[in-house]
Formats: sequence, structure tokens, C-alpha cells
Amino acid sequence: MSIAIHPASIQSRLASILRTSIGRNACAVPLYCAAVPHYNSQRWKSVVLLLGTFRYCWSCPVMPCEVKDRFLLLYGSQCGQAQAIAEEICEKASEHKFVADVCCLSQQEKYNLEKETSPVVIVVSTTGDGEPPDTAIKFVKSIRAKALPPDHFAHLRYALLGLGDSNYTNFCNGGKTIDRCLQELGAQRFYATGHADDGVGLELVVEPWIDGLWSATKKALTSSISTARNKMEASDHAGVVPNGECETFADKETVDNSATHLNLHLLKLNDSGGLGSKFPEPVSDKTKPVTETTSSEPSLTRSIPPLAKSALNVPAMPPEYLDVEFLVVSGQEACPLSTQETVYQVPVTGALQITQKDAVKTALLLELDLSETPISYQPGDSFNISCPNSSNEVEQLILRLELAEKKDHCVKLKLKPDTKKKVAQLPAYIPENSTLRYLLTWCLEIRAVPKKAFLRALVEYTTDSCEKRRLQELCSKQGSADYNRFVRDPSLCVLDLLHAFSSCSPPLCLLIEHLPKLQPRSYSAASSSSFHPGKLHFVFNIVEFPSCSERPIPRRGVCTGWLSKLVSPILQISETPGKLSEVGQDHSLFPKVSICTRPNSTFHLPSDLSVPFIMVGPGTGVAPFIGFLQHREKQRQENPDFHFGETWLFFGCRHKDKDFLFRDELRHFLENGTLTHLKVCFSRDSLGSTEEAKPKYVQDNLRLCAQDLTRILLKENGCIYVCGDAKNMAKDVNEALIDIVGKELQIDKLEAMNVVAGLRDKKCYLQDIWG
Repeated sequence: MSIAIHPASIQSRLASILRTSIGRNACAVPLYCAAVPHYNSQRWKSVVLLLGTFRYCWSCPVMPCEVKDRFLLLYGSQCGQAQAIAEEICEKASEHKFVADVCCLSQQEKYNLEKETSPVVIVVSTTGDGEPPDTAIKFVKSIRAKALPPDHFAHLRYALLGLGDSNYTNFCNGGKTIDRCLQELGAQRFYATGHADDGVGLELVVEPWIDGLWSATKKALTSSISTARNKMEASDHAGVVPNGECETFADKETVDNSATHLNLHLLKLNDSGGLGSKFPEPVSDKTKPVTETTSSEPSLTRSIPPLAKSALNVPAMPPEYLDVEFLVVSGQEACPLSTQETVYQVPVTGALQITQKDAVKTALLLELDLSETPISYQPGDSFNISCPNSSNEVEQLILRLELAEKKDHCVKLKLKPDTKKKVAQLPAYIPENSTLRYLLTWCLEIRAVPKKAFLRALVEYTTDSCEKRRLQELCSKQGSADYNRFVRDPSLCVLDLLHAFSSCSPPLCLLIEHLPKLQPRSYSAASSSSFHPGKLHFVFNIVEFPSCSERPIPRRGVCTGWLSKLVSPILQISETPGKLSEVGQDHSLFPKVSICTRPNSTFHLPSDLSVPFIMVGPGTGVAPFIGFLQHREKQRQENPDFHFGETWLFFGCRHKDKDFLFRDELRHFLENGTLTHLKVCFSRDSLGSTEEAKPKYVQDNLRLCAQDLTRILLKENGCIYVCGDAKNMAKDVNEALIDIVGKELQIDKLEAMNVVAGLRDKKCYLQDIWG
């Protein structure tokens, strides 16, 4: 495309604006000078250059060209969810005549919000205790700088989709933090902020949020272009394009105010399992029902009316982008990948089962030898363990893919030359020279619950018409309830689906495209390095997934199952759980694990030794507090005359004689004064006929100690630490604290919630919790 412009000075100005507006990823637009008879400024009135879009109407003939509206798409992802959603938005953008420039928030050299004139769409997850993902930390720090003026982003229009899990207290706090900072710096939302909940299914919010994004973006662009045109007309008497024109947005009154008041997190399912009509239906394939099933109960492979009779809104087929080639290469191993973290292989020098054989859950205490590494840690820190997938499941998957003869062949990946995927790239987490067995063992999360996009892709490789229909139902909007019930809730994996849908035969490249990276697992240190020099202890329950109709074979957790098998040769079973005994000194005989540290910036003992603190840790949640108390014992030995603050521990388990973890250690800390108060409860022990009812859960004991808790937290500026299950315990403890504060201060619940929130803000209420 060429644009004829005159005179030369305006050519130079226009070229500069085009380069700025269209952005790095757009095609270059050649400009040339031509004599334009009777040139005057009126011929430029219809030239609008804004937001990477330009529209024109010249007096002299030019070659027509369609230019798509541009927006900037940023994501911050910890485990790949936010990135996958951002890539989905990018793919759908072209269908709606947009082009999206996609960047990770960490790639700040590729975008500049201070000069950005296009709408900005942000997708960001939350990790830890409401923290932004690692890839967004630097960005968040930059927008929280105190030196920034309140109108720093007054030119910016944005939409934000936050991902989180409502089982955690600080739901979607990563997204909320960015949203709040942008608002405080003058940025304007052009579309409602979405809060997607992984606790009930991200797609319940993600799908309608994306559906509504296009009209909101178009409206934001249209209002911006209208404002720019008015300003150009007002300045046309000067015969030049005003400075900064491309960076001017419409006034706040032009924003779609109705959208900003939507609360996407509060979307409810209607009776049929679909979403309400608050958002427009997506353009999708209409799939007609097959013959009615005779069964009265639905299952993974079978539906019943009304779903079985419904026409379906099936999403578009995700574009394939990988080609796989198998190479016979002998004597080569996969090249290790470089990572941001330094990984060390350390021996496991001790393993102890710290629950009785008849306990409901089996808990193990492992000791790692760090003496040959530079690793250091504080009580409260956690660390990652790299673990493989189950070798048995890998073999089953290879057989199901009919690739048994190629399991030791190297897998060479290439991008399809004709792919329609906009941001196609080779997976960075798969090393060169990976064999098929290595790839499925160490690179892909084969236990991941398949997303709807994966189910949609599997449809194309399923030959049986009934199975194909059922997969279409499970990935459709109408089948959301069935997807949750039969796929998401029982935590099925691709192997389960391939066993259930026997006519489905996907290629390996499809699995690589849709399965996420195998992530390391995080554990809290259950020791103090000052108490156990050169050692690190940690505790875990062996996770058990019982059999069900959708998964007839029981399974263990990926990492806990692997660790329990790894340490079985050195495992001790103690009648008095908690203390490891020596099992030899030859480290070459010990099993080894690969670890890297994850320092925690907040979940540490108070720096002021006189500050009292409360620990709440039922079950294996007590682990970091063993490290706390070991460290405090050493501090007391080193400072015998110092007046230390009170230490309270609230512990709970099912049975006193089966799973009271670290009972002897806690008794020791209590007797020597390191622990001043120990409150325990046992939820499944039966009471004698003459016994009074006792507290069953840690929150019950918290309520019984309400006055002391209020004194410590509100009068003595103490701290409370909570560790353990996020889904139930952490929520119940939070509710108990709100009730305690309300009753002790005689204030209503809203005021009490604000007081508890204030404790969080002051880093006096800290959590280390997991789903």
C-alpha cells in the first residue's frame, strides 16, 4: 500500500506517527511524495491516525487496504494458565477484525504503557498468599512507585482479567493489585474487570468475558477515533497534525460505564448448567443431537436429555501448530534446560513415617543433606522438588498412542509452516534430543485436567459418532455442568479420557500442544538450619485419589507418590513418631532429589524477639512451626536473659493416637518454655460417656482463647501465622478471627472484617496455605 502526501514536512510527520501508532509488529507502510494539485488542508480532514489504526479518504486515487484495529495484550502467568488464555484471545482477535500484540508483563522492553495509545488488555494470575506471579513482580513494582504522579496513565484505557482461586483468602489479589494501581494512576477501564475462579472453573467467567471483550474494545476505539477527529478539525486551521494527537483518548464520559459496573465474579449458573444471558452468544458451530440415550443417569461417556437433545455451541477448533518427527539417535540424552533457579541434586538421608499404620492419611518426614550445596534457608521458607510422572502411567499412555516402538526415539519438534496460530512457538520446556519416554516423564503434566479446548481438539480424532457427540457436549457451553461433574471435579487426565473414548486416537503433537509444563511441587521447611546444620526436613501426606466411575484405578499424587516409592528402601516406621534415626553415612547409596529454594519474604519469625505470635497448623500444616520453635529454642539459648514474647500453637488432627504429628517434640518445647501455650484437638476421637464435649477443630480452640488472641493481636501488636488447607481450614480460621474481633471489640461484622484486613496489611496475619 502507498499513500501520496504533500508537502514533504507533513510526509515526515505522518511517517513518524504511523511508525509510532502501528507498532513494531505491523507491516511497514511506504510513503512517497506526489504533486497534489490545489492542495489545501481540507483534504486532510478525514485522516485519522490513532491506536495503530488509520482511515483515509483522499482527493487523489490511492490503492484501498483494510487495516485491522490493534490492541496490546499483556499477561502475567505462574503456571501457564494466564498465558494460555492470552493466546486464546490473540487467536480470536483476528476473527473480530483486531490484531493483538502479545507480550509477557516481564518483557518490558517490548512495550511501553507510558506511550501506549491502543487499548490494553491484561490477563494475570495470582500465586502464593495473594501475590502476583513471578513474571509480573517487576511490572507491579514499577507501577507502585511512589514518585509516579496521579495522572501518569491518564491516557491509558485497559481491561483486566484476573485469575484466582476462591479457596484462598486473597482471591484474585494479583489482578486486583494491578487494577487498583492503574486506577490510582489515572488509567480508565473500558470494560469490566473479570475475576475468574479456578475453585469452580475458570471458564465460567473467562468465556463470557472474552465474548464481551470485542464489542467493548470496538466501542473504545470508535469513541477514541471520534474524539481525535474532533480535535483535528478544531486544529485544522493551522494546517498541521497537533502534537501528541495519537496519544489522546476520549473523555471519561465516553467510556461504557455500564460495563465497568458488571461483577463478572458473581455470574451464576442457570438451571440448565449454562451461563446467564448477560453476555452475547459466541459465534460457533451448531451441533445437532444424536439419538436419545436409554439410560436414566449421565456419565462421562453418556448424556441424557435435555443436553442429549440440545443443539450445541461448540467452540472453534484450536489451530494446530506443531509437527513431530521421530529420529533414531543412539547414545544421546536430553540436554538439560537452563532455568532462572539453580537446581541442586541432594541425597535423602532419612525417611520416617510419622503416622500410625491405621491412620487415615500416611505422613512422611524426609531429611535432605544440603552440606555439599550453598543452599541456605530460614524457618518459613519453602522449596521446590522436581518430580517425574508415574512410569506406569507413561507406559500406558505410550501404548494408548500406539507409539511403543518409538518410546526411545528422539522427538524433533517443528512449527507447521501453514499454521494459523498467531503466537506459535516451540515449547521452551522440552529439551533437544528428548526421547518420547523422557518427554512424557519429565516435561508434560500428563495428570493435568484437560481443558475444553483440548476436548474440542480430540473431537477431530474420534471416529465413533456417539463418542464424538459426547466430547462435543463436554466442551460446549451447554455441557459446562457435565464437564465440571465428570472431568474437572474427579480430576481426570488425558489417559482417563483416552481409556473412556476408545475411538479417539490423537497424535503426539496434539498432547504437546495442549498439556502444560510439568511443574515442580512446593513444600515448607520443617526445620531450622541453626538446629539441624546442613539438613533440611519436610513433611507431606501421601495424596490418594480413590477409584471412581470415571477413573476405575486409584492413584497417588504425582510427587508424593513418587517420593514415597523413592524412599521406601530407607523408610522407618516409628512407634513414637517424629524423630529420625541414623541410617548410615554412605551418601552414594541414598536416593537423590532435585530441589531449588523458594525464599518467603514474609512468612518468617518476627525480627523483634519480644513480639508474641500465634501459630495455627493442623495436620501437616504444623511443619513450618516446628522450624519456628527449633529456631526460637536456639535464640533462647543464645540470649538467656532476654524476655521473649509468648508463643501459642493451635494444632489439630483426627486421632490422638494415630496422627498427632511431632507429639514428643511439642512436649519438649512446652517443657523448656520455648512454647508457652499448646492447644490441641482431635476431630474423630469418640468421647467417653462421662466426658464433656471438647473442641473438634482449631477454630473452636481459637474461639475459646478469644480474649488472649485479641490481646496479643490488637494490644500487643503480635502476629498470627496460619498454615495448611486453604479450602476449609484457612477459611474457617479467618471466619473465627472475624467473630472473635467482633465480639471482643463489640463491633459489627463489617468493622471486624476491616480490622482483620488491617492485620493482613500490616503483615501481622500471614498464611502459607495450599489447595
